[in-house]
Amino acid sequence: MQGGLTRLREELASARYPLSLPGAAEARSLTKSMSGQLGDYLIPRLARLDAPLLAVAGGSTGAGKSTLVNSLVGDTVSVASARRPTTRAPVLVCHPSDEAWFREGKLLPDLSLRIIASQAIAQGLALLDAPDIDSVEEANRVLAEQLMAAADLWLFVTTAVRYADAVPWEVLADARTRGTSLAMVLNRVPPGADGEVLPHLQEMLAEHGLGTTKLFVVGEQALAPGGLLPAAAIAPLRTWLETLAQDAVARAAVVRQTVQGAIAALGPSTLKLAAEADAQAEAINALAESVDIAYREAGSEVAHGVEDGTLFRGEVLARWQELVGTGEFMRGVQAAVGRWRDRVVSAITGKPRPTEQLQNALETGLVTFVHSAATDAAERATKAWRAHPAGAGLLRPELAEASSDIDERADRVVRDWQRGVVELVREESGKKLYYAKAGAYAANALAVTLMIVVFAATAFIPTGAEIAVGAGTAVAAQKVLEAIFGDEAVRRLATQARRDLLTRVDALLAEEAARFRKVLDSSGVDSGAGDRLRAAAAKVAAA
Repeated sequence: MQGGLTRLREELASARYPLSLPGAAEARSLTKSMSGQLGDYLIPRLARLDAPLLAVAGGSTGAGKSTLVNSLVGDTVSVASARRPTTRAPVLVCHPSDEAWFREGKLLPDLSLRIIASQAIAQGLALLDAPDIDSVEEANRVLAEQLMAAADLWLFVTTAVRYADAVPWEVLADARTRGTSLAMVLNRVPPGADGEVLPHLQEMLAEHGLGTTKLFVVGEQALAPGGLLPAAAIAPLRTWLETLAQDAVARAAVVRQTVQGAIAALGPSTLKLAAEADAQAEAINALAESVDIAYREAGSEVAHGVEDGTLFRGEVLARWQELVGTGEFMRGVQAAVGRWRDRVVSAITGKPRPTEQLQNALETGLVTFVHSAATDAAERATKAWRAHPAGAGLLRPELAEASSDIDERADRVVRDWQRGVVELVREESGKKLYYAKAGAYAANALAVTLMIVVFAATAFIPTGAEIAVGAGTAVAAQKVLEAIFGDEAVRRLATQARRDLLTRVDALLAEEAARFRKVLDSSGVDSGAGDRLRAAAAKVAAA
């Protein structure tokens, strides 16, 4: 059992719920309280089941907890005040023979307990005065919860005026869920009011599943010297506590009930945390998928733009027509193939400038197109994150746009692709002596012509008088290449060049998407936390 609880505590310590999901705050709070109870109580208590019984006096503001503890001890060991100070040194009173156990620091190891040894406390019992559960100081409330979670027995103190308040019953419900042994002190009951208040309180206890709770009544009365309650007023409570301390069997029963209840509550609570951990991981996956979709769409847009002739417009078309001559193209494709072919080669071998201008136009158009696609993808991904409960908190301003160096990187991609196309053409024309003699200019000219075919794939040999200038010139580019390499080779080269371009663009878009991935990776969400929590809970259950 010890090993199982230790492993569970380790998993709780490593569990994180960083995303702003609806159940995250509750999960963080539950993790903290469970981890605290394991370290403060369950693990040290199971190591020493025979250790003194710890009774923690808790309750609402002004209920008289400190006065009650002082009265049981017979001395002012805890300051009784309407305004309790925030402190990390709660007062614990025990018999001198039990002092060593508490000074070892195994129980509540992270707290500096102010331990007072007193013969007035029976051996085998310790009393601890906790801050108010409804204190205006948050630190007091947190400390009160921590101390009550470390109690073998919770001595809940309320009054005839405050017993029906909502906050105490929320805490009592938590004690019931954990299976904590519980006794209640109804304090400051005006004379004659117990006949009305006591039945109502018992009715409320039954309604909340606490009908078997031991109940003590302390009437409203003047305090004895020193601010203590008269001995007779607390005699039934003192007798019960002393009997409990002296009866090993009864004491063990209280401890067993609390320990077993606390362990039983670990399972459902851990499964709840595991489900929330799964929700965190699922949110990360959903956000990642929205990024993938946005950039896949961007890649598809580029692919569509490459294939439908979108890029074969404006300056690209003008430069191509400047190179080969629009009128000749429109007068007859088949009759002029040889002449166009010669024009391409002669233009490149003798006058490289028109080809360079066409290549630059292609480069500029493609870079602009890729930039636009990357920007659109960033906007879509950002919009999807903003709509997700966890996404808005992860967004960074720079994610809403493409990277600041997108043009520079896209330009490198296009230039590398253009060089690759030149190599394709050079390899294909290597065995053709006539074009090999034309040198590097010829290879560049044919590469540019191949690029035109790549960007006008849907313009393959249209017919009829309605052929547009762009389509006609695209057909001319195709016919020039077919006259040199043949139909099959042109289709293969165009397909290979197109695939290479889209692969390079996809890699660039993947780099853009990685900016979002980096944010997700640094979020602190552990995708395996849910499974490990369930495994730890199963080990505890098996033990």
